[in-house]
Amino acid sequence: MAYSEKLLDYFQNPRCVGEIPGADAVAEVSNPICGDVMKLWVKIDGRHIRDAKFKAQGCSAAIATSSYATEMLVGMEIDRARLITKEEIADALGGLPASKIHCSVLASDAIKQVLREF
Repeated sequence: MAYSEKLLDYFQNPRCVGEIPGADAVAEVSNPICGDVMKLWVKIDGRHIRDAKFKAQGCSAAIATSSYATEMLVGMEIDRARLITKEEIADALGGLPASKIHCSVLASDAIKQVLREF
């Protein structure tokens, strides 16, 4: 399976990259097998995610899934964000090869971890 145009766009032009000074929560997750790492910052306003930024180290699929997942968080209710799945992220980017599904797991795990206190 080849990468979709959308996935390649999110890899080549990642959105929401960076850090949030004074973030309400920060999470870092990694995959010890492949070495991918994602760090996620969020700013919360009531029950909504006002802003989200990420930094990631990994392959093109790891960058793309991190970017897409972070972008989708902005403006989302916290309860809805907790329900984001690896499949939802992968499907939104046109699917992932079986060998790269761990990249969407990285992003969904980061979301769950960063929101665990809310």
